[in-house]
Parts: sequence; structure tokens; C-alpha cells
Amino acid sequence: MPHLSALPIAAAIFLDLSFASTAHQTDSGWTYPPACCRASNLGGDCQRIPGDDVRKGTLGFSIFLKPGDHRLATRAHRFLIPYGSEIPSGDGNFHICLHPTEYHVNCFFAPPDGV
Repeated sequence: MPHLSALPIAAAIFLDLSFASTAHQTDSGWTYPPACCRASNLGGDCQRIPGDDVRKGTLGFSIFLKPGDHRLATRAHRFLIPYGSEIPSGDGNFHICLHPTEYHVNCFFAPPDGV
């Protein structure tokens, strides 16, 4: 039954395409990379955050995310993003992707000039 062996491959391709299609656009129109984003515009895990939430420190970007600064943040969070781990922002704003929960930074985007 050789046609059955193709089923796992087809399922893997379908799953890969379904994750790729879940990436969504920012308010300014550029699209978050699929590896960063696992949801839609309405309930997405990626969102622009206020620039006031971000400071440059000796070790990297210090982010103090308050409830309301990101749709998934229900309490205050502090994150440290080491320099070199940030992704260039496509619109000059800071963005953060929280996945799988509000406690985990999946991707952080910074403007080319940092802060």
C-alpha cells in the first residue's frame, strides 16, 4: 500500500502551510514572520507596544510591559532581550510576540536605531 505512506507527508505539508497562513499584518501593513506569529489580527500574539515600555541597558533591551500595552498582557511583565536577539521592525515601532503564553517572548522587533 504505497499510497498510505504519502499520508504523513501530506499531513506535514498541510500543518506547515496552516502555521504559515496564521501570520498576520501589523497596523502599518507589514507582516510578522510566520515563525513569530501564531494567531490572527483579532487575537494575535504579536502587537506593537509603546516605545516608553522599552529601554536600552548594558545587557540588552529591557521591556516593562503593563496590562493593556499588549492584548495578551493581563499583568505587568519584565523581559530582557539580549542585543542581537531583536528583529528589525518593518515600521519603525517596537513590537512583541508573546507565545505560547503572556510570560514568553517569542519575537521582539525594534526600530533600526533602537531606542
